Amino acid sequence: MATHARPVERTAALREAAVVAGELVAALTALAPPVAGEEVPAESTSQSYFRVREVELSDQQAALHGALVVHRGLEDLCEAPLSGADLALEVAGMRQAVLDLTGAGSAVPDSLPPVDVPEPGAGAPLERVWNARWLIGHQVHVLFNVCAAVAVAEATRQLRRGDVEAALGRLADATAYVRGFPAAMNHASTIPADHYMAEIRRTMAPPSTDIPLSGRQHRGYKLFRAAMKDLLTAVPDSFEQLAARDQELAEARGALLEADIVDAERHVTLAYAMVHLRRSIAQRPEGPDNAVAELRLMRHRRAAQYAPLILFGDHYIADAVAALRHS
Repeated sequence: MATHARPVERTAALREAAVVAGELVAALTALAPPVAGEEVPAESTSQSYFRVREVELSDQQAALHGALVVHRGLEDLCEAPLSGADLALEVAGMRQAVLDLTGAGSAVPDSLPPVDVPEPGAGAPLERVWNARWLIGHQVHVLFNVCAAVAVAEATRQLRRGDVEAALGRLADATAYVRGFPAAMNHASTIPADHYMAEIRRTMAPPSTDIPLSGRQHRGYKLFRAAMKDLLTAVPDSFEQLAARDQELAEARGALLEADIVDAERHVTLAYAMVHLRRSIAQRPEGPDNAVAELRLMRHRRAAQYAPLILFGDHYIADAVAALRHS
């Protein structure tokens, strides 16, 4: 994928990838059509808003619905002004999702035969594109959350069985997804902040919704956080202790934890770009004065927890948090 090429070449590469993803969707649909998501009851206001549903699927159906998310994401990326660095991370996460959901593993080649790429048609009004992008980017994020949760849970099971080699592979897969978290969120947010404030933000809070929407309500993210907690229960050793026993495992766990911290850090800067110093629509009254401050606290707590577990831990924050707890 020419993620850092000139705009014309980059867009052409994305259109080709979108066509390939469309062919995968068509092939999977030929086996069985997708589930009509709108007919599945939403379990939360968040699911209803972001057009996400949770239902048990066969392997074929899981692959199809994952491919549909990837296809929509790639089609929107043809126009979204995402940075090359984030594009590389998001596409890497998409590729890993396709490999995991189809069971293709490493059998899928890095390059595919040329495909006929249609010329872009007349564009929809930008406001409609921005509104759709907000949902599409979040759906990619949800896909990454679920896939990462599965990868971390599998890695933990393999570690408990003593199969470190298999666990290393799944930790690497999980890291690809977690690195894609902020990229997908930035994808969703490649819209004018003024449009977000005027048109989108109000649709995520009463009276438009029953309750203010928050990332805390995403079940996929809750599953990921639970899987991370279980991983650290299975492998609680400090970086130095684990490295003395297994350097490769220490580095693989560290890469995943670093990606998790960076995701929190980038959420801070993204919120600042979109809402500046306003309060979050779902912020608790007893919380900090604005969304950025609250997200920064979440970053600091995570960095403090991970400080002894990674090579370059934020020990200043860890010491400060420890002092506050004992004050």
